[in-house]
Amino acid sequence: MNTQNKNNNTVDDTKYSMETHLIYGKNVTKKWDYSHHVLPPISSSIIYRLDSVERGAEGFIEFANSPITGEDPMPIYIYDRLGEPNKDILEENLAYTERGEMAVTFATGMGAISALMGILTKSGDEIIAHHTLYGCTYSLFTSWYPRYNIKVNLVDLTDSKNILTVLSEKTKVVYFETPSNPNLDIIDIVSLREIVDKINEQRPEADKIKIVVDNTFATPFCQRPIELGANFSIDSLTKGLGGFGTDMGGVVIGKMKYRDMLLLFRKDFGAVLNNKSAWNVITYGLPTLSIRIQKQIQSAQKIAEYLNNQNKVEFVNYPGLSNYKYYETAKKQMIDFNGNFSPGSLIYFVLKGKNAIESKENAKKFMNYAAKNAYTMTLAVSLGHTRTLIEHPASMTHSMVPIDKLSEYKIDPGGIRLAAGLENVDDIISDLDKCLNIV
Repeated sequence: MNTQNKNNNTVDDTKYSMETHLIYGKNVTKKWDYSHHVLPPISSSIIYRLDSVERGAEGFIEFANSPITGEDPMPIYIYDRLGEPNKDILEENLAYTERGEMAVTFATGMGAISALMGILTKSGDEIIAHHTLYGCTYSLFTSWYPRYNIKVNLVDLTDSKNILTVLSEKTKVVYFETPSNPNLDIIDIVSLREIVDKINEQRPEADKIKIVVDNTFATPFCQRPIELGANFSIDSLTKGLGGFGTDMGGVVIGKMKYRDMLLLFRKDFGAVLNNKSAWNVITYGLPTLSIRIQKQIQSAQKIAEYLNNQNKVEFVNYPGLSNYKYYETAKKQMIDFNGNFSPGSLIYFVLKGKNAIESKENAKKFMNYAAKNAYTMTLAVSLGHTRTLIEHPASMTHSMVPIDKLSEYKIDPGGIRLAAGLENVDDIISDLDKCLNIV
């Protein structure tokens, strides 16, 4: 990702597009001197030789002690959990891509979420979150945080004013995904920012509410929450940013002043991104991000339009459909690097049934048939992959949500989540047609 020109002179890279930046990254980096490599070499060592005790001591002093200027000195690498060239280079480029001042990577997306919430909240604090969340995030908030006396208030944030119904002086974070997992609710980031700013006017700096957005479904190609007013953006590197389903990872992006705390949290809790995974995202994930996501969006649009016209489909949620409830909000904030509307690669649709039970059975029948008979659709629980993936949220990714809460959180028993891949879209639609014919 990071290269130098042949004469080792700095190139003015500000004139180049984001698509080009994703391939070349920052023109010069202090993280590693590899001016004769076209790509950064992979680092396979987790420990580093030190020339002296004094140099080792200096490395420990510098760790998580960022200069006020934000400019790091030449790094002193000691141990992988503290820092490593591939991760550091990746973090520089992720911060640039998401328009943040810094990025800190983690072993998984949940590691990133846990770390950020870990530095923003303490016992006695409260979080306001959108009521439809990724299943593991929901479990973190409802199963684990009560043990630490951190209350999470789940509300419908598609109406920004709903935060006022559960707001208290203990509220420290507003957290949501947009689009949400799995039903693709769209939360208006700008509207929420305006409300939170008015609340924060009456609060001291230490008590100001922070807005945290999980940007995994959109990826920075489709949406940059920090540009829209979020304090932090979280991404799963496992999904669209990685792109090939080979590596797990997560990242927190935000202001430089939070970097040291995140690094200390990562060191002490140990959710460190594997250096080989970091290298894969640098080498394969980011350089192909634009071309992959553009292709997936084109396919998702055609698939959503096809499903929208099928009499066996109750409804289709896709931000690119003009009849979708949140279409106008999506058009306002889901914008690619070149200013184009980019509604993402995820679709959520529900099959018809006489009741919720029949709808759920039809969804199961559809997916079980697809698992054995559809060449272009794989029954699996991820997204952003080269392959089109389908799953049944109520039984799988969101199975930890109580049955009596599924309807309240708009997770339909017969709902199917489809993540468009890179196959020929006509082949995908042909397979969808076969699957619909058996329900």
